[in-house]
Amino acid sequence: MRFSASLFIVAAFAILSGDFIAAQQGTYQITIPADPPYYRVRYEGSEKVGELVYPVSYTLWVPPGLKTLRGLVVHQHGCGEGSCKSGQTGAFDLHWQALAKKHDCALMSPVYEQPEQANCQLWCDPRNGSDAVFQKSLMDLGKMSGHPELSVVPWALWGHSGGGHWAGGMVLLHPERVVAAWLRSGVPPLKAVEGRPAPYTISDAACQVPIMCNPGTKEGVTVKDGRFSGVWPGIEVFYVTMRAKGSLIGVAVDPLSAHECGNQRYLAIPWLDACLSARLSADGGDSLKPMSEEQAYLAPLHTVETDIVAPVPASKFSGDMNRSVWLPNEAIAAAWLQYEKDSAVSDTTPPPAPRNIQVNGNQLTWEADADLESGLAKFVIERDGQMLASVPEEGKNPYGRPIFQNLQYSDTPTQPLVRMEYTDASAEAGKTYQYRVIAVNTVGLRSP
Repeated sequence: MRFSASLFIVAAFAILSGDFIAAQQGTYQITIPADPPYYRVRYEGSEKVGELVYPVSYTLWVPPGLKTLRGLVVHQHGCGEGSCKSGQTGAFDLHWQALAKKHDCALMSPVYEQPEQANCQLWCDPRNGSDAVFQKSLMDLGKMSGHPELSVVPWALWGHSGGGHWAGGMVLLHPERVVAAWLRSGVPPLKAVEGRPAPYTISDAACQVPIMCNPGTKEGVTVKDGRFSGVWPGIEVFYVTMRAKGSLIGVAVDPLSAHECGNQRYLAIPWLDACLSARLSADGGDSLKPMSEEQAYLAPLHTVETDIVAPVPASKFSGDMNRSVWLPNEAIAAAWLQYEKDSAVSDTTPPPAPRNIQVNGNQLTWEADADLESGLAKFVIERDGQMLASVPEEGKNPYGRPIFQNLQYSDTPTQPLVRMEYTDASAEAGKTYQYRVIAVNTVGLRSP
């Protein structure tokens, strides 16, 4: 583009109070401003039994110019201080913004201020107060942003590790509000555990919510020891229990990773896109449509003991239904098959062209939307029709494909946020140049 939450209660209170004190000693300094179209609220932790003990902030992005929201995409970090802090950039992720924008949704990234050694269950189990504070934030952010409908729109949930526990718990608690949920390396426990709330009840409504469980193969699938080896056994119990009840649930094993998120976003975002397309009402109402039985595909569960088998239309599947992977449609079935093999989900469509290119002296700035399927890898700068530079020279992502905004362990951009700008140090004073900026997605396709 040219220029242009008796005795039990007493014991619980003692536990909660201790963790509350620890939380207050932690420091979570958020340095990224939240100016429109970004909005932020923050709440202190509570000392009351049953309420959230940790402080939490919520950052919201609303697509500029959008009159009415149809939904909310939530990107939820995992446990531990590092993962919690990584959530600070979640709402600024261009790729996740592209998903939200397509469906007239806002994008939210919570940050629970959990100290490193504190009890993660006190936020990732939504019954410990995080559900209530989350819903309070929707009312407050709705008023702040001029979108009061935020308090009633449906949710598309993505969660990593403890965030997967939280997102899955929200499905079981509020199935009427959840469009779909992607659970990366974490699920809500369905067995009784001493010291924790009673197991969740699985309702018929919850079984109608699309769910994808996404463990790394080194989390107990192929690697049976180590810190995260218990992830897959926990997911397997959740998946088998839900599937036996008819849940629309699948499993996508990341063939390359452990607990890090790897390349999962290249399946997660298209999967959520398919679910949002199928379930959101066209008129912006808050009721959700059921998933189509005719379009669904099924595949046998793939683990170490079994080969990868291509999905088939659900009506033609002849295997064990209780260990089948549910997929929403043919396109996602094809992407799932690619992901299971090498995580290299393909894409044949170029990214959108950059826009609003400005030149001030020898500095170029521009704006761009990410490619929904493949995100943004870099921008190519041309001067007078000749290649001048790549911005960045090479994106940083130790866990998967290099991307423009770089990528952290928990699937969020690094800080400071990368800017869309370039300084042409070789430009000569007094000369006139013509520049072009070309977007390149993570499979190498260029924009117009």
